[in-house]
Amino acid sequence: MDMDFTSEQELLRETVRRACERHHGPDVVRKLENDPVGYEPALWQQLAELGVLGLMIDEQYAGSGMSMVEAAIVYEEFGRALVTSPHFAGCVLAAGLIGRVGSPELRQRWLPAIAAGSSIATVAWLEPDGGYAEAGIALQATPDGAGFRLTGTKRHVPFAQAADVMLVLARAGEQVAAVLVEPTAPGVSLEQQLTVAGDAQFKVTFDDVAVDAAAVVGSGAGVWEAWHQTMLDGVTLLAAQAVGGARAALDLAVDYAKTREQFDKPLGAFQAIAHYLSDAATRVDGAQTLAWQAAWARSEGRPVDRLAPMAKSFACRTFRDVTATAVQIFGGVGFTVEFDIQLYFRRAKSLQLNYWDDRYLDELIAAQVLDA
Repeated sequence: MDMDFTSEQELLRETVRRACERHHGPDVVRKLENDPVGYEPALWQQLAELGVLGLMIDEQYAGSGMSMVEAAIVYEEFGRALVTSPHFAGCVLAAGLIGRVGSPELRQRWLPAIAAGSSIATVAWLEPDGGYAEAGIALQATPDGAGFRLTGTKRHVPFAQAADVMLVLARAGEQVAAVLVEPTAPGVSLEQQLTVAGDAQFKVTFDDVAVDAAAVVGSGAGVWEAWHQTMLDGVTLLAAQAVGGARAALDLAVDYAKTREQFDKPLGAFQAIAHYLSDAATRVDGAQTLAWQAAWARSEGRPVDRLAPMAKSFACRTFRDVTATAVQIFGGVGFTVEFDIQLYFRRAKSLQLNYWDDRYLDELIAAQVLDA
């Protein structure tokens, strides 16, 4: 694995970082907490102009067609700036599944619109009392001609109120179907959920919602495997996002340890604090290497069934542990809303829980280890 980035990749990093600094500072992060729309339109427009919304979309559908390495660079910067946007749900997951199993007509309808930012997509996947595995999909898709009628409930649907369309995973007999539903369709109701990160998540209820044949992305044995492959892309990027957040939190802690004095010397001069920061720096560098390796392997077409879950698990645990250490270094003020470190602390836990939690990641890794 070559860990030296090209000049173009470094330029991408700097460009995305500047855009995030300009449009998504800590004041914007605070403003967006528990906001039903949940994202900053100015940044969204800037990302569209930079081609970042089409990062994972093929060029024939007006996307940028970049590799997973470039995507990981972008997501590190998203993590550093605590960017909250529909990018992951729409541009990675929804666009990824449509690109894998959607018809040419559906791809042509939605992928260019997602890449341009003119349409926002999200995914309705998780259910009450369900898990991350295929067995957790219980929302009923009853055949209705060439289409379906949906009945059931989804939870933790990101940006549902802001979205133009939701990609819904439903149970069609023994198989999983993926269909597109507008949040304003008859029979669809939204209820915002409060989260530890203050991001825009919704409970979505489907009451005999009609889905015509043109809105069926896929149905059959291959849909769940395509979703799993899409999620492998997703968790690779979330690992990079966790690394960016952990790096930024570590920087905050180091700056505070250098400037805050106790007993006439900076906190960093105390051995216990210095060792905490040393351990944190070591773990962040390790998580970054693992995330980059997963992104590189995906870009090279190598299997990541083991590597991607490992990267997400380790990076998110590192993010959580580093922010917890940072809050302790800040002391009591670290828990107050005036200090930025608590923003990272809460989002670290949220990222660890969402999109394959530690338990499910451990199961995936164990299956690969035992099958080896």
